[in-house]
Amino acid sequence: MVEFNLIIAGVGGQGGLTLSRIIGNAAMHEGYKVRIGETLGMSQRYGSVLSYLRFGEEVYSPLIEEGEADLMFALEPAEALRNARFLSRKSHAIVNAYPIHTATTLVGKERYPNLDEIKEALLKICPTDMLNFQEVADKINPRTLGVVMLGYAYGRGLIPLKKDSLREGIKETLKEKLWEINFRALEEGIKLVR
Repeated sequence: MVEFNLIIAGVGGQGGLTLSRIIGNAAMHEGYKVRIGETLGMSQRYGSVLSYLRFGEEVYSPLIEEGEADLMFALEPAEALRNARFLSRKSHAIVNAYPIHTATTLVGKERYPNLDEIKEALLKICPTDMLNFQEVADKINPRTLGVVMLGYAYGRGLIPLKKDSLREGIKETLKEKLWEINFRALEEGIKLVR
């Protein structure tokens, strides 16, 4: 595999940066070159957080050009729209159908698009799977959202890494006390495909 380009879009506190490290470590476990880049908004206060993750045999820059993402994980639905410029017909978007409203939408200064509008807009660009992954994660631990989504992507055949490598990525990234709940989250994500 020459290169695989992944965008992880979310807001601060959702674990997008941790997810990029888990996948990066999994890819290194398989011998790929890995490049990670991050754009942080007010990440401590639910601001936008974007991770670029590239891995493969020939990967030199961490940045992904517009329209060049193979896969997008959108941990927050409006962030999928905000970063849709990275998608094209060759892409696939996996979107968590769990909105996190900003202060401006809560007080009515801005309108948060409804989930159907978001999905419809994304489907005009690329295949899009939108599920409430947060609901699944909450049954395990809310902080496992990204790993649930990763399991789903693996189950759908959308991420070119082995399951053993994903488990290794979890082990190399997280403290040992968090391994078991994240292995469970990975399995629950895979089950969502069946």
